[in-house]
Amino acid sequence: MISQFKAVPLVAPGHTRPVTHLSFSSIAPDGTYLLVSSCKDGNPMLREWTGDWIGTFLGHKGAVWSTKLSSDTSRAVSGSADFTAKVWDTYSGQPLHSFPHNHIVRTVAISPNSNHIITGGQEKKVRIFDLQKPDAQPSLLCDNGSTSHDGTVKSVVWFGDYTVATASEDCHLKWWDVRTSKSIRSLTFPNPITSMELSSQTGRLVVTSGKTVAFIHAIPDSTPAHSLTLLYQPSSATVHPILQDRFVTGSLEDQWVRIHGMDGEEREILKGHHGPVHCVEFSPDGEVYASGSGTIRLWQTTPGKTYGLWQGVQ
Repeated sequence: MISQFKAVPLVAPGHTRPVTHLSFSSIAPDGTYLLVSSCKDGNPMLREWTGDWIGTFLGHKGAVWSTKLSSDTSRAVSGSADFTAKVWDTYSGQPLHSFPHNHIVRTVAISPNSNHIITGGQEKKVRIFDLQKPDAQPSLLCDNGSTSHDGTVKSVVWFGDYTVATASEDCHLKWWDVRTSKSIRSLTFPNPITSMELSSQTGRLVVTSGKTVAFIHAIPDSTPAHSLTLLYQPSSATVHPILQDRFVTGSLEDQWVRIHGMDGEEREILKGHHGPVHCVEFSPDGEVYASGSGTIRLWQTTPGKTYGLWQGVQ
C-alpha cells in the first residue's frame, strides 16, 4: 500500500563538506539510539535519535572517513586522512587515544566488548589495537606477507567474539579469526567493493560492488549470497532491520535516494539532496533511514507516522 503522505526528510545541518559515512548505535533500554556521522570537514558529529545535534569531536586534521560507536555508546572511534584513528569519550567529547598510521585510515570498528578497535585503509593493512594497552604494538591480520589485502581496505566490521570481516578494492571480502590473525574464508566480487555494512539485526553483511548489491550471512556458512544487479552503481546500501523486505541505496551518479524491494524492483526515488549521496543507513528500529551528501537527511520509513521530530504530523 502506497502511503498518502509525501516523504519529507528532516535535514540535520552542521557539516561543511560531503558526509562520507553514517552509523547508528544499537537501541538503548529507553528505546532511543544515537547517530554518528563522518565528514570530509574532519569533524565527526554525534546526534540524538531525533537528529538533534549533541556534539562534535574536534581534533582530526584531515577528512574523516569512518566513525563507529561502542555497544554502550560511551566510546567512539574515527579514522581519518590525517593518518590517525582516534578513540573518543562520547560524554565529554575528549579524545582518549590516538593511533598513528602510515597512510589514510578509511574504516574503523570497535569490538563488541569495547576492548579493541580495528582499522583499515590505504596501507592495505588491517590492524587490531588493544585499548587496555594503547601503547602496545597492534596485531596485523594477514595470511602471508605484510598486507591484509591487495587494495585499499574500504570497510571493516567486528561481530561475535572473534570474527572480523574486511572488504577491499581488490574485490575480496574476507573473514578473519582474530585469535590467529588468519583469514578463514574469502569471497571474490567481479568489481572493487565500494561499501560493506553489518546489519546486526538481520545477521547479514550488505555489500556494494559495481552495480551489485549482495546480502551475505555474516557468520560464514554454506548459504549462498542473495545478490542483485541494479541499473546504476550504488555507493552504499542498507536493509530494513526488522521487515527485511526492502533496502535503500545512495549513488555518486546522481542526487537521489532509492528504495528497492528485495527482488530489486525500484519502489521509490526520493529527491532532496543537492549532491552525490555517499552513504545510507537504517536506524536500528527501522523507523527511519539516514542519507549523507552535503547534509544529513533523515527519512521516515512510513511517511506521516508520529515519530521523533515528526511528533506534530497528523
